[in-house]
Amino acid sequence: MAKKKGGFTGRIGFVLAAAGSAVGVGNIWRFPYLAAKDGGGLFLLVYLLLVLTFGFSLLATDIIIGRKTRCSAPAAFASVRKGWGFLGKMTFAVPAIILPYYCVIGGWILKYMCDYLVGRGGIAAQDGYFSAFIQSPAAPIVFMLVYMALTAFVVYAGVEKGIERFSRIVMPALILIVAGIAVFSLTLSHTGADGVTRTGLQGLKVYLIPDFTGLTFSRFLQVLLDAMSQLFFSLSVSMGIMVTYGSYVDSEVDLNKSVRQIELCDTGVAILMGMMIIPAVYVFSGTEGMASGPSLMFVSLPKVFESMGFVGSVVGLLFFVMVTFAALTSSVSIMETLVASCMQAFGAGRKKVSLIVTGIASVAAVLVCLGYNVLYFSVPLPNGSAGQLLDVMDYISNLFLMPIISLLTCIFIGWVVGPQWAIDEVEVGGHTFSRKRMYAFMIRFAAPALMLVLFLQSVGLLK
Repeated sequence: MAKKKGGFTGRIGFVLAAAGSAVGVGNIWRFPYLAAKDGGGLFLLVYLLLVLTFGFSLLATDIIIGRKTRCSAPAAFASVRKGWGFLGKMTFAVPAIILPYYCVIGGWILKYMCDYLVGRGGIAAQDGYFSAFIQSPAAPIVFMLVYMALTAFVVYAGVEKGIERFSRIVMPALILIVAGIAVFSLTLSHTGADGVTRTGLQGLKVYLIPDFTGLTFSRFLQVLLDAMSQLFFSLSVSMGIMVTYGSYVDSEVDLNKSVRQIELCDTGVAILMGMMIIPAVYVFSGTEGMASGPSLMFVSLPKVFESMGFVGSVVGLLFFVMVTFAALTSSVSIMETLVASCMQAFGAGRKKVSLIVTGIASVAAVLVCLGYNVLYFSVPLPNGSAGQLLDVMDYISNLFLMPIISLLTCIFIGWVVGPQWAIDEVEVGGHTFSRKRMYAFMIRFAAPALMLVLFLQSVGLLK
């Protein structure tokens, strides 16, 4: 296989780009909800344990496959072992499904950022505002196309001048904004109509102190599954992104240290986002105000910002700027995965492929936008929920394909080629692999079992 042109200039650029991919919208609207639902500190303890074991193994595996083969996902698996190219094709399907609807969500975020920028935060907090916006025939498409163009611009510029340079600027800014809003959330205080005063520090206790009230074995298993699913989706594994980014990493880079830093950055930002959101929502809405998905970011939080008065308009603007940054780092990595794969498969140049991928994704994204009005439908999903076009695409990519791909990848590395194949790549150049024994155990036994359980739960076969 021929090497793809371009690459990261060093470890820091790679770590920031990979961490930027991992830090996405899911960390904002899903992590805080699960932490609030699953006993606060109890969820955090389980999540951190899984980061150091399960998450490390899956993340390291994808990066190792990319650097070892110097190929994007569709070609990487086939180059390692004949007959396993189907796994690379499955991996390619995930970002192909995700990119259109992720850019639709990115357009929603961009709309709210613009609202707060022009002083319309109070209007954005009104009941029915979000529903009216996504159901309108033209506005969501316009904002989606602008967001798609921003994503394409970074990918079009290449790895070093586009993705790495963008990540070096955006990731530090994102972390500073999250940390600033998190500190501000702790200073909040509000007395409700019932006369009860709630403070940000009380909300922090709800978030950080483990709640073992009514803890049973079945409830603990649910906490474990929630933490595992959040970690699985958060780290951008099993969708070709880390394989692609790994293929851009020089052989002199210490993968052991790089993976550890990506873990630290992604987990740290996720915890900070919980510290930013949970205290603020708790102060004005109590624990009942925590919701999952778009309703948290586009309904609950604007109401919280409105309750803060004038300062809420500033905090709201900073928040949606931060969310825009987080979303862009993820959508850039998703599009880059598709572009890199097509460049290698068809032998075409980056600029041409970037424009073609952008055009196809834009057409698909328009259909997703229309799924809330002229193409609206609602169908039951195997996991017990119901949804329309965007939800169906999200279910197929995140809850069906990704667990299967992770399971097959663990079998491939753990049993077909053997863990030593991966360990040797990390130890190239005399570098140490400090968790190699744990890695071998996780990739052969624990991770496949966990992925099987997660898949069975996702398709409704395990309650």
